[in-house]
Amino acid sequence: MRNYFIYFNFARMNKVYFDSAATTQIREEVIDRMTQVLKETYGNPSSTHSHGRSAKSQIEQARKTVAEILNVKASEIVFTSGGTEADNLALNSAVRDLGVQRIITSRLEHHAVLYTVEQLQECFEIEVEYVDVTACGDIDLQNLEERLKASQKKTLVSLMHVNNEIGNMLDLQETAELVKSHGALFHSDTVQSIGHFKLDLEKIPVDFTAVSAHKFHGPKGVGFAFVRRNSGLKPLIFGGEQERGHRAGTEGVHNIVGLEEALKLAYANLEEERDYVLSLKAYFVEQLQQHINGVKFNGTCSDPEKSTYTLINVCLPVSAEKALMLLFQLDLKGISCSKGSACQSGSDQGSHVLNAFLSEEDLKKPSLRFSFSRYNTKEEIDYVVKTLKDFIES
Repeated sequence: MRNYFIYFNFARMNKVYFDSAATTQIREEVIDRMTQVLKETYGNPSSTHSHGRSAKSQIEQARKTVAEILNVKASEIVFTSGGTEADNLALNSAVRDLGVQRIITSRLEHHAVLYTVEQLQECFEIEVEYVDVTACGDIDLQNLEERLKASQKKTLVSLMHVNNEIGNMLDLQETAELVKSHGALFHSDTVQSIGHFKLDLEKIPVDFTAVSAHKFHGPKGVGFAFVRRNSGLKPLIFGGEQERGHRAGTEGVHNIVGLEEALKLAYANLEEERDYVLSLKAYFVEQLQQHINGVKFNGTCSDPEKSTYTLINVCLPVSAEKALMLLFQLDLKGISCSKGSACQSGSDQGSHVLNAFLSEEDLKKPSLRFSFSRYNTKEEIDYVVKTLKDFIES
């Protein structure tokens, strides 16, 4: 009887959001802080008068806050429009300005990396190699080492920390030490991890990382790149001396302050919120296994020791014909989830991540990503599981 009322109530409410890997709900405290800045701090940060100095001081305080959280120098933080720009900044300058002739990456990377690497290969004729991937979607570090040994060309390795589709986690410390032991540069897209995991970037020998505020309950349109001091990185965007010469353009003070507030709150509440979200994920896995025969979990997402606590990627026992209607039916029921990265939602070619390691049989079945946040509940999970069960059995 309890499940019936849960289903009825949520069907009436008609809104369940399980797509936080695409973007998160912004915190009220962040909205309040940004609103205050929009009202009161409207000077151009590059102006020398008091209004400009006030805006500039808020940006520099935000930079200092971010740096303290990651245990790096404030001068190593470059504010950007988000993770995509941060990835582009590092990869483009590495080839154009730092003399990189070879990039080693994987087929599992976000398109912000993959498409940028393809463009660099076309324009600069660099070598591009794709490291092997295991049967469960992990990076084969032994193969990475073999590739690093195989050439003396200046090399950059680009591997993400947490995969945005399947949740697999790379051992960032081990990988960075391996890369540096062979004299290569190391770039890591940390969009799905910073704000959710503690990273000491002074101890982890990574050269460049990328971050987006909207992945940890901050605003869209702002992020930052960590750029290791004395790296020699040059700007991607020209036209002014903002961001200490690394990124031209008048800074969005309200967005940068919103990022700062969101990151502070993420780490202030990290353990409590991580435990809560992890309990939701464990409950979702348990309920799917209990109510849907033949369900599979892609990658290592069902293993809490090997994946992020923020998402699962589920392969459902549904025919290819019926699968075409699955996301549509879920949306009609008010359930928001994803078949992969939001950045490729217009593609009909399926997930490039799953294509890299799933069997042909499993690729014919629908796979969905459900990603969670502090705003989700077990009651929502009950509703989603029942909706999936009803669809599969109909």
